[in-house]
Amino acid sequence: MKRSFEGAVVLISGAAGGLGRALAHRFGRAGSRLLLLDLDRAAVEALGSELLASGVESLALSCDVTDEAACLEAVRRSVEHFGRLDVVVNNAGITHRSAFEATQTAVLRRVMDVNLFGAIHLTRAALPHLKSTRGLVIALSSVAGYTPLIARTGYAASKHAMHGFFESLRSELEPAGIGVMLACPSFIDTGIDRNALGPTGGAATHAQVIVGRRLEPGDVADRIVRAGERDRRFVLIGRTARAAWWLSRISPAFYERIMARRLRGEMV
Repeated sequence: MKRSFEGAVVLISGAAGGLGRALAHRFGRAGSRLLLLDLDRAAVEALGSELLASGVESLALSCDVTDEAACLEAVRRSVEHFGRLDVVVNNAGITHRSAFEATQTAVLRRVMDVNLFGAIHLTRAALPHLKSTRGLVIALSSVAGYTPLIARTGYAASKHAMHGFFESLRSELEPAGIGVMLACPSFIDTGIDRNALGPTGGAATHAQVIVGRRLEPGDVADRIVRAGERDRRFVLIGRTARAAWWLSRISPAFYERIMARRLRGEMV
């Protein structure tokens, strides 16, 4: 183990969602102090109270990650409260389920704003503090970060862009001792699919189709924390994620055909 989270101050965006909650509890068990950020004020404050009751020091704030000023203020308040910042977990994210031809550009822009620019805003705000602690940035990607995904053009674009951004950022930050890790789980049993956008920006009306079984948020959170302790640069989580990685590289055309055939029902 190269990195300990005992006593570390960990910022988690999208903390009130399924994976965010699991990450908060897992980092809490590792002895971390937590800054919990989420757009849903009531939900994130309830999570903060729950963690405090279990003995985990935490500060819960409502924050829209698409607002750069709000991200700067959240980080300022965190450092004012805890005195330092060691880890940023860019977990906040949304998706859509709709064919590109039917999807309004505003929907694609919204997905990019949350998934990519939300992560950029928080990372930029945290950077001066991570330099002083030789900290860690964790970016939550997915299978869609390295493979095509039918009827998720905006989501796949945001995750592919995260890979380009954070892999390039790593090359800039490594000399300062700051780690950057991309975590790529396959389908997780969280609310992101239930809150997916449809082609005009409202809620998607058809059920999500998946490949493989859904991963439990607690199992994914455990893998992420353990990978962070080992200063991993890149981690594939779940059999589907590993199979997609290798198959898409060995035979990309074959991968694309079977993926499209399996998920064709998403083309609404």
